[in-house]
Amino acid sequence: MYLRFGWIVGNVGYFKTVLIVLMASSITFITGLSASAIATNIKVGVGGEYYMISRSLGLEPGGAIGIPLYLCRTLSVTFYCYGLSEAILVLWPESQGVLPSYALQSLTIFFIVLVTALSGKSAKLVLKSQIPIMIFVGVSIIALLIGVLTQELHAPISKATYQTAPEGFWYVFAVFFPAVTGFTAGIGLSGDLKDPKKSIPKGTLAAVVSGAIIYLIIPLLLAITGALTLEQMSDPDAGVTIWTRLAVFGPWIVYPAVWGAVLSSAFGSILGGPRILQALSMDGLMPKFLSKLSKSGQPTVATWISGIIAIAAVFLGGLNTIAQYVSVLFLTLYVAVNVSAAVEQLIKEPSYRPKIHVHWMLSFLGAIGAMVVMWLINPFAFLFALGLEAMIFIYLISKKLEQQWGDASTGIWMHMSRYALLRLNTKKVHTRNWRPIIILFIRDLKEHMQLIKFTEMLGQNSGLLTISKLVTLEDTPELERRNEIAFEMQKDLDKAGLQALTEVNIVGDFKRGMYQVAASHGVAGIKTNTVVFGWSGTTEGRIQELQIINELSSTGKNILMVHINKPFTNRMNKRIDIWWRGQDNNADLMLLLSYLIRLNRKWKKAVVNIFSVVDSEEEKHKMEQYIQFSIREARIDAEIHVLVKKGKNVVDLLLEKSSKADLVFSGLARGNDNIDKRVKILERVANSLKMVVFTQNNGMKNDIPVIFSLTENNLK
Repeated sequence: MYLRFGWIVGNVGYFKTVLIVLMASSITFITGLSASAIATNIKVGVGGEYYMISRSLGLEPGGAIGIPLYLCRTLSVTFYCYGLSEAILVLWPESQGVLPSYALQSLTIFFIVLVTALSGKSAKLVLKSQIPIMIFVGVSIIALLIGVLTQELHAPISKATYQTAPEGFWYVFAVFFPAVTGFTAGIGLSGDLKDPKKSIPKGTLAAVVSGAIIYLIIPLLLAITGALTLEQMSDPDAGVTIWTRLAVFGPWIVYPAVWGAVLSSAFGSILGGPRILQALSMDGLMPKFLSKLSKSGQPTVATWISGIIAIAAVFLGGLNTIAQYVSVLFLTLYVAVNVSAAVEQLIKEPSYRPKIHVHWMLSFLGAIGAMVVMWLINPFAFLFALGLEAMIFIYLISKKLEQQWGDASTGIWMHMSRYALLRLNTKKVHTRNWRPIIILFIRDLKEHMQLIKFTEMLGQNSGLLTISKLVTLEDTPELERRNEIAFEMQKDLDKAGLQALTEVNIVGDFKRGMYQVAASHGVAGIKTNTVVFGWSGTTEGRIQELQIINELSSTGKNILMVHINKPFTNRMNKRIDIWWRGQDNNADLMLLLSYLIRLNRKWKKAVVNIFSVVDSEEEKHKMEQYIQFSIREARIDAEIHVLVKKGKNVVDLLLEKSSKADLVFSGLARGNDNIDKRVKILERVANSLKMVVFTQNNGMKNDIPVIFSLTENNLK
């Protein structure tokens, strides 16, 4: 206000100055509206803007904005104290000799220590000191008004000369814009406010509007005065002297007002920065000791840490260049606040009920405007800011931080999922679109990690796996903790690097519960098509599993019953055996599953062997041709082995030929006949192989080939 308005009016004229003020104030007003909307929807705690963004977009985006924002606030203390020192030392009389080279830095450090000490002791004391400062600033504006109106006047300067701003209009706009960014200082003190929901909207919007009015009055006064020439007005070195020449009592009023305004900004930064650091510490993004409070309730540790950083910045050099980067980083806050409000409005979560409603398009317009200003100030600083915050975001994501609150990201995914499901439900799913939508039943996730790893391979890149833990009505403790249990399951999966959905289902008993959950699992458009069981550890449990499987076969769900004797090895040259008969429609599913497994990096070099058993040499030739044709149509590479029985038992042949295979697929017969005998056959096969998957295709009968199943007919 004091330094640049004369230069702006002298270069672009009055009307374009008004345009600059209105454009800049529009962006800040929209941002103020967005901040007010968020503030009226939640109870804003310590951390101000960081708190609002983290509670809206999530911990990682909040941290990516909050950490640079803290540094900006802290470095701003250095800039303001440096500017205050320059403004004071410029009055040093030449008769007293040349100031020592260290005078400017020493005075800057003195002011940093002063504002840090006062802020660390009492925020109320600092805020009370703002009252006389505001009076000084108000008196200086009145003095300018009187000084201009009591001297020669003329029509407002309308011509844009760009005498000392050859870069043009947008350069002048970029120089001016930081002057309208001070309204967020009050938001930074959110933790100290009695009622942030009322105080933040009132204070923020009042600051923006009153600032805009003052910024419209001052250029009018400068544009109509005849006391200064256009050349004097546009002189970039004139600075405060334009005010001192025009205002009544000139330097005696203007300089104290300038010093007070700069000191006020320094106080605003030293109050806001430590509270952001305190909030980051409370959320686990910074060491815990930084959130400690003094007896008076001030974040003393964070305040003095900030003061030390500000003092260190005094010795950086090139503060003008650094200031541009700080300004651009600070403007990412505008972008984030507007995006937060827009996203909240777009996803329409029932919990978002602000008292101030802002259309999402208006908030997005504010975000775009802020990004344009960032680019205009310094394109390199713009790219640096985005790169820095992206790096912080990626780092925080990699830390897998635990968040204690809900945010809009969940709503975004739900909104997108809703749209996708509604679209998907209008489409007829063709066989070419088939992909495994799997549910896996387990009792304990950690005990069945090998089974989960195998099942996850079937769904990776193309399908979807849901891991279901069944809880009976008698399990009262687990019943009460079911949401927490599902979340703990998800954390265990994340640690293992596995991707799956987790859920806890309440059932009357396990047998009926498995059937009920599996039969109806999924939502419209994404219905579960494959059910996976682990091979039970008891004969009674295995009989029960076969009974459940027989009931499920009528629902059109594919069944996989998996038994793993040896954990996966890191050996790349693995072997997959598929046993093919030609009576049941299982081979199509097994071929497809073997293909999906080979998409995994550790299985991509696996060799697939297809075995089939026939009664004669004549049948052998026909079967070889049939299988060759089938796998060619399926576009799957495999080696074919057709065996003639020659009086041997099929199960014996399977165990003989596949004893060294890493994975064996075999068919699973339907029906409840001779279950006890079938269990014994399955036990013999399962206990003799490294890993076996008994497969029953109930949902792909018309797609591709068929496969052998273990029944009494095969034991001839």
